[in-house]
Amino acid sequence: MNITAFRPRAIKILNPLAHACAKTGITPNQLTLLAILSGIACAVLYANSMFVAGSVMLFVSGILDLIDGGVARINNKSSDFGAVFDWIADKYIDTLALLGIGMSGIAIISQFIAVDAFSAHTLDFTIIAIAIIGSFMNTFIKPVVYAEIGYDNRENGKIADPLEGIGFFGRPETLIILIIGGISGYIWISAIIVALCTNLSAIQRIIYLYRTIP
Repeated sequence: MNITAFRPRAIKILNPLAHACAKTGITPNQLTLLAILSGIACAVLYANSMFVAGSVMLFVSGILDLIDGGVARINNKSSDFGAVFDWIADKYIDTLALLGIGMSGIAIISQFIAVDAFSAHTLDFTIIAIAIIGSFMNTFIKPVVYAEIGYDNRENGKIADPLEGIGFFGRPETLIILIIGGISGYIWISAIIVALCTNLSAIQRIIYLYRTIP
C-alpha cells in the first residue's frame, strides 16, 4: 500500500483546475513540459540553497503532473506519446530535484563524521546518488514487467497493474518528503529517507515479483 492508491482521489479534487486549464486550450504535453520546467526551477533553487522556494516549485510540478491526464481526457487528446512523455518527465523531475540538493553542498551525513572537505562532499553526494538510483529502479521495475510479461491492461489511459499497490515508497512519497524537508529546513533528512526507502521499496517489488511470476 502506498500513496499512489489515493491518486484518483487527488485527481478528482483537482478536476476543477483541470477543467479550467482545458478551457485555455493548453495541451497535456504542454502541461507536462511545464512540469519539467518547474522541476528545473526546483533544481536551480535547491542548488542555491533556496529550499523553501524550490519545494514550492516541486509542488507546482506535482500538481501539473496530476492534471495533465485530466486535461487529456476532457479535451479527448490522450495519446500513447503523452503517456510515455509523462513517465520520462517524472524521472527527469525527480533526478533534477535530488541533484539540486547534492549541488547545494548541504551536509547530509558528513555532519556526523569528522572528515576533510573533499571526503565530506563525496559522502554526501553518495547519498544523493543512492537516492537517484533507488528512484529510478523503483520505477524502472514496472516497464520491465510490462515488456517481459506483456501486461497492457489500461484504466483511464494508464496501465493498471498489481505493482501499482506494491512498494511502500513510490514517487508521490518522494515528492512529499522532499517538499516537507525543504519547507521545514530538514532537506538533508529528506535525502536520507528517499535514499533508504526508494531502494527498500524496489527490493519489496522484486520480492513480490519473485513470488508471483513463474
